[in-house]
Amino acid sequence: MKKKMVSALLLTSMLAGMFSGCGKAEAGGGAVNEDGIKEFTAFFAVPGSEINDDNEIQQIIAEKTGCKVKETWLTGQTAEEAVGTLIAGGEYPDFIEGGNGSKQLYEAGALVALDDYIDKYPNIKEYFTEQEWDQLRQSDGHIYWIPQFSNIYGQERACTHNDEAFWIQARVLEWAGYPKVETMDEYFDLIEKYNEANPTMADGTTANIPYTILCDDWRYFCLENAPEFLDGYPNDGSCIVDPDTLKVIDYNTTDTAVKYFKKLNEEYKKGIVDPESFTQTYDEYIAKISSGRVLGMIDQWWDFAYTGEDAIKSAGLDEQGCQYVPLPITIEKGMKNQWHNSGGVLNVSSGLAITTSCKDVEGALQFVNDLLDQDIHDLRFWGVEGEDYLVGDDGLYYRTPEMRKQAADTAYKAAHTCSYSYFPQYSGTSRDGKNAMKSDGQEQEFFDGLSEPIKKCFEAYGAKTYVEMLGTSEKPGAWYPMYTYSNTLTTDTPGGTAWTKMGEIKHQYLPKVVMADDFEKGWDEYMKAYKECKPEDFISEMQTELDRRMEEAAKYE
Repeated sequence: MKKKMVSALLLTSMLAGMFSGCGKAEAGGGAVNEDGIKEFTAFFAVPGSEINDDNEIQQIIAEKTGCKVKETWLTGQTAEEAVGTLIAGGEYPDFIEGGNGSKQLYEAGALVALDDYIDKYPNIKEYFTEQEWDQLRQSDGHIYWIPQFSNIYGQERACTHNDEAFWIQARVLEWAGYPKVETMDEYFDLIEKYNEANPTMADGTTANIPYTILCDDWRYFCLENAPEFLDGYPNDGSCIVDPDTLKVIDYNTTDTAVKYFKKLNEEYKKGIVDPESFTQTYDEYIAKISSGRVLGMIDQWWDFAYTGEDAIKSAGLDEQGCQYVPLPITIEKGMKNQWHNSGGVLNVSSGLAITTSCKDVEGALQFVNDLLDQDIHDLRFWGVEGEDYLVGDDGLYYRTPEMRKQAADTAYKAAHTCSYSYFPQYSGTSRDGKNAMKSDGQEQEFFDGLSEPIKKCFEAYGAKTYVEMLGTSEKPGAWYPMYTYSNTLTTDTPGGTAWTKMGEIKHQYLPKVVMADDFEKGWDEYMKAYKECKPEDFISEMQTELDRRMEEAAKYE
């Protein structure tokens, strides 16, 4: 408790300094600086990397839009703790993404209702359909935030699998002759054999880490939610939905959950699972990924690709086969996997919001609108023509090897790149009908930028992209995904109370289960504690929400 209090005080002091002028003449709130640029502030309740104050593309965007935003990110706290600190102080940045604390901000009256503004900004209005905007309404009937990551413009262009998977390094697959790996048992068997034959990296001295698990704070999904995928279901996150019966199922207690954790227990005893898995921080985990030592793990692509994978490229370890590819793992052979689903996921539980401390709401929304203009979007996700990409005679954007290398360089990104990554954005196809909205969706550019080990791997498996390594499933139904509801739960309801307790028990017991000398005993102890959380209350509440979503969707058919 003392540590949390100190952390809260530090955050209060830090944010007070940043946002003390928010909405006042001297800084923030849309105040105009000496260059005639409106300045806003933003806080995102997720970890992130700050860019340099004189970032080149941010300056170009400021000149074109007349606005600039100072972005800050979560450090040393959970989203709920950071948001709680802001609420207690009563002072906010102009923009905020509260993450799991978004509901707290709404209930505290800290956010501006956007309903009366949306129609004034064509790019924002276009961003969602009427049905989607309606899905974002809170209990009072108003819209308070804009989810940033769900939108696909035109044709979908998915080359990377941005979601969760069993990842494995290309060097492991090459060593084994590119075998067909379909089950969890085959996956771990391959890693065991490779590590036995190749206990170190190419330098002969640095020991490999066969398999590591990220369990830090909310990221413990890397440990706990695999059973839903192993049974062939998509990422509903907090439960399974049977598409035939439309019934909610608890994936924590299935036979597959038992098999999965028993397998981790066996691999831990063999020394395959990293013994630091349950104590390492996110930064320590990323450092391990960046070193190229980790042969495999479960994670979401976005959680390691723009840090660990970029570091692997910068160090030249990509040419040693240290990059990762996803495998279509299920609990048994012959099962259809749903690791990758087409279409965007509208996460109604959080998004970019404008706070009541902002004195220029219209200016703030105009900036969001401008960020969705095609020329600004290109600056955000392609960069500067001639410096970050070139345009071929066919009108398609591409990069040289040197451009790709600098795009992965940490220092270059801080000085030059400004994607405004937690503001609304598009994937899919540019308004020119040719190019991808983002460089990782440009098929030829994507392929040309691959390392030779990844190209060889794709060729061996008859794939051209990470997505093709898994296959694509359609969105399973109008309810999907259920985590957008469970993310909003609080202890105000029996289901929300159960959900909170379930999370606490899983955090406490699952590491013990994996490390247990006697798995059966460890699992029984875990299940006893888990059942005392009354998970049936949570499942019941999720079922009610699923039924509601299906009824609402039927109105638009």
